[in-house]
Amino acid sequence: MKEVVISGNEAIAYGAIYAGCRFFAGYPITPSTDLAEKMSYLLPLNGGVFIQMEDELGSISAIIGASLAGKKAMTATSGPGFSLMQEGLGFASYSEIPIVVADIERVGPSTGIPTYPSQGDVMQTRWGTHGSHPVIVFYPSSVYESYKLTVEAFNYSEKYRTPVILLSDEVIGHMREKVRLVEDLPVIERLKPNVSKEEYLPFDSRYDVPPIANFGEGYRFHITGLTHDETGFPTSDPEKAETLIERLHRKIYKNMDDIGKFEAFYTEDAEYLIISYGATARGAKDAVIELRRKGIKVGLFRPITIWPSLELPLREIADGKKVFVFEMNLGQYVLEVERILKRDVVFFGKENGELITPEEMESCIQKSL
Repeated sequence: MKEVVISGNEAIAYGAIYAGCRFFAGYPITPSTDLAEKMSYLLPLNGGVFIQMEDELGSISAIIGASLAGKKAMTATSGPGFSLMQEGLGFASYSEIPIVVADIERVGPSTGIPTYPSQGDVMQTRWGTHGSHPVIVFYPSSVYESYKLTVEAFNYSEKYRTPVILLSDEVIGHMREKVRLVEDLPVIERLKPNVSKEEYLPFDSRYDVPPIANFGEGYRFHITGLTHDETGFPTSDPEKAETLIERLHRKIYKNMDDIGKFEAFYTEDAEYLIISYGATARGAKDAVIELRRKGIKVGLFRPITIWPSLELPLREIADGKKVFVFEMNLGQYVLEVERILKRDVVFFGKENGELITPEEMESCIQKSL
């Protein structure tokens, strides 16, 4: 167990190496560039390959190819680059190719303010691609959690044969904390076929998550972004299309007890509930402590799994409480909270590159009492 002082982005790099990532393709973009830089140093030392691509389209295409060849692969970007990766994400989701994408958010539409924090990509991670398919998105709120959730992102990508997005923000990405890089975290490998090459079906509907062979091992199969049958070849058959798309949803949503992660902070006796995530949740904890010192019973629900939505635990914890949502945007996750709770909540947001302070949260809650 190694104790180090590192940034959140560096922690993602260390987590990726620990999880078995041996291929990284990316294009520089603030505030994720130092993550790529760290991978360019660590990968050659661990038998891996780093390549700087010509753009984000090439980056996600390269890691898809590396994953099909059997390597755990990832890329990293920020909002504008993440937008360019959406078609590749849709392709990987439909083709069930395990990859990990780290998105370190920055302010605003277009190219925004590259060096300031934001939480503006929350809805893009869920709805950025076309078509209907589930996603898994994790959001850390500390340097250690950046390390641990990266390992888990690779594990869930391999376990469920799907892209996993690690969503973070400039504050979490660039702040430094002393952490212990624990070395007893489980590492999951993808399920390999146990049938003959002639019997192998890359999208076998008998499994929620079909085994996947590596290209180059003698298992010849077809990969396409088109709707496909069990062999991987395109089909327009409505029944086969429905079988495929329903299985993609089923393999994620039936396993929410495994995938869904959250932190409940002083929620058992709370009369008021803050919902916040990432860097904003750090300030929310201070607000909870200070308000409780003043006799106001406030708790915090912090979603770690941003998508799929944590519907059941959120309903249970929010029951009977007045809810406040704080996030560094002008209203994204709050829409999902209102959908789940089926009632209005109090919202406070910023999209100017500044953190929401604990004092602002305290003031918002006190004004609503």
